[in-house]
Amino acid sequence: MTDTQHLHLAEMSKHIEVLLHASEAPLTAHNLKKHLSVSSKDLKQALALLQQRLDTGVLSLHETASGYRLQIADSYSGLIQRVFPQRQERLSQALLETLSVIAYKQPVTRSDIEHVRGVTLSSNILRQLFDKGWIEEKGYKETLGRPALLHTTPQFLDAFGLNHLDELPPMPDMAAIKALS
Repeated sequence: MTDTQHLHLAEMSKHIEVLLHASEAPLTAHNLKKHLSVSSKDLKQALALLQQRLDTGVLSLHETASGYRLQIADSYSGLIQRVFPQRQERLSQALLETLSVIAYKQPVTRSDIEHVRGVTLSSNILRQLFDKGWIEEKGYKETLGRPALLHTTPQFLDAFGLNHLDELPPMPDMAAIKALS
């Protein structure tokens, strides 16, 4: 790479950083290429250069299902939680269990969730998940009553820092867990 190319990529990486700071939502590679009028190869190199530069600071470049975003490095999470405790969102056990069933078994119906969890599903839990934009209805099951099929959304992936559902940790062996009890 020539010095001129390196300067061009260095400047492009700064433009990417500015756009990511100014954006309220992650930016896709497609959007970045369009706004900066660059090739995929140059964008990839500029993103790598930006990541190198950020590695010495407190921000990191993170890619989620919705695109690229800047976020505070994980090593500072303790400080943020101590200074801004109201930012910590407590998710109930029931909400996490429900979300897990949807994420791992989708598409699922409300009755499928109740069967897996062994308890009646509160409408409030589903409402919270819909309000957060973490789940959505996509189609209906071809059975009596045609119940809605629930799926996770890109916002769910973003909230948990994932690009794809296959990045979820492996499903625990519930029989082994129950045997430990």
